[in-house]
Amino acid sequence: MTDSKNINNPVGQGGGQRKKLSRAERQNNGPHRNRDRQNAADQKAELVRKMREKARAAEAAGQASDDTAQS
Repeated sequence: MTDSKNINNPVGQGGGQRKKLSRAERQNNGPHRNRDRQNAADQKAELVRKMREKARAAEAAGQASDDTAQS
C-alpha cells in the first residue's frame, strides 16, 4: 500500500472520489430543487382551488338568501 505524505489522508483507504458537481448543484439548485418547486406549485394550486370553491359556495349561499328575501 502506498501512503501519502499526510498521515491523515492515506491513499487507497476507502472514501473514493467525490462526484463532480454542476454549477447549479454547487449553488444548491440541483435536481432536488426542481422537485421542491414543483411540490410548492402543486400545493399553491390546491390552495387556490379550495379558496375558489369556498368563494363560490359563499356566493351561492348569498344569492340564495337574496332570492328568499325578495320572495
